[in-house]
Amino acid sequence: MEGERGATPPPELVQVLEASSEFASYPGLQHDASSEVYVPGLEDSVVSCLDKIFGTKYGASFIPNLMVDSKDYHSKANSFLQVGLQAKSETIKWLACRAVCHLMDMSDDKGAATHIIIDHNIYPLLLNCLIDGNERTSAASSDAIRSIAQTPQGIDVIFTASSEDPIQLRNLAARSSSLARIRILALITKLYPVSSQVAKAIHDCDLLSLYESEINNVKDPLTSLNAMELLYELVESSNDATLLLRSTLLQLLIDIISNSSVDSIFRSRAALIGGRLLRSADAYTAVDQSVVTSLLSAIGGRLLQLESQMNDEIEAALESLGLIGTTKPGANLLLTSSQDAAKLVVESAFNGHHRGKQLAALLALGSICGADRSEDNIILNERAEGCLKHLIYTTAANSFKLTPSGLLLSVLKQESEVRLAVRMDARHNCCVAINKALSASSLLHDATAAGFAGKLQEAVRRGPYLAKKHVEAQPVVGTMERF
Repeated sequence: MEGERGATPPPELVQVLEASSEFASYPGLQHDASSEVYVPGLEDSVVSCLDKIFGTKYGASFIPNLMVDSKDYHSKANSFLQVGLQAKSETIKWLACRAVCHLMDMSDDKGAATHIIIDHNIYPLLLNCLIDGNERTSAASSDAIRSIAQTPQGIDVIFTASSEDPIQLRNLAARSSSLARIRILALITKLYPVSSQVAKAIHDCDLLSLYESEINNVKDPLTSLNAMELLYELVESSNDATLLLRSTLLQLLIDIISNSSVDSIFRSRAALIGGRLLRSADAYTAVDQSVVTSLLSAIGGRLLQLESQMNDEIEAALESLGLIGTTKPGANLLLTSSQDAAKLVVESAFNGHHRGKQLAALLALGSICGADRSEDNIILNERAEGCLKHLIYTTAANSFKLTPSGLLLSVLKQESEVRLAVRMDARHNCCVAINKALSASSLLHDATAAGFAGKLQEAVRRGPYLAKKHVEAQPVVGTMERF
């Protein structure tokens, strides 16, 4: 106890004590001007202290005791969180939102903590803070709602079954401003990866259609772009895209990519979102093959239109094709159902005129060939393998290198800036893979391939960072011999 009494208080608490002592020791009555100067600083310091206290298990244990129930008193007092969430001060609102997070995160019995939130009708007040609060308060409210969604009882409250309930997110978005609607979409984006139960609830409540509505809002391009970015974040953070593919999102993306009148940044984002939706093998069980083919055709069509140009949209389209080609079903479809797109990937990979485009195409070609797949899934079906072989040999025949080995050698002989851009270890991995394939074939003993094989073995031996061929002998001097 003596050690605890002698412990140094936190700096924030010291400032509060000093300021309070100075304010209290002032002789006479305090006037309004002095109070207005003193109170804001006091508020910030007290809020900072309480947030740190509630952030501990011990401090969070006091929050249920502060949730005063009016049934236990003759007064009509509201609970600590109810008062805080309805305060005029944004700082106090922020603290109340943070207290909800701490209550949920620090509680050993999250079900009981959720019941406290439900019994005191805290969720509607959090929604008010999300919609009407400043940026800091809105973010804290979003975090609080996310913590509530981690329990089954919380999911039932947030995704209420009643379509007429005013706190249902769809109904709330329908009567809100554009800024509030974007905040609701940001909340959905944050909630979706919490659990499969939350993702299913979002799908069942048809909340994914809110993204479509905002993206299609041509009257407000900024809101549309924000909605597109939030959809990109949602797809990127999701481990299971099957629910997303059961909506009409993929068709919306196809329409955007095919629409030459929209801004290129929308088409770029749409292509990347489509690629991320189809980067897992499970995705192809939830979507019709014709829809995937339509997406590939749309991306291939844009690449054909932009073939002679160099911009971010081309790189995004190539990256998207690489993401789709990461999986075996995606690569098979790309090579057999959309040969124009696959042809552009191969041709761009060995065209050194545009470095950024070439690097994006090389990465996409590597993914299609199986660089990101397990060894037992590298080989595609017979037709796809035949198409890939035909594309590479045709591209080589139409170039001054004439053979695939010549094309690969030209890629490996890039200048230092390009080698650094694709990482020297990636170059080394490429050499190791080619050397492994060559060693397993009969070409190893072919006299015409001997020179090429020797260079490969040399590159493998020197490692990714190109160790010197000839290491000078250096004298070894022990520490005791230096003096």
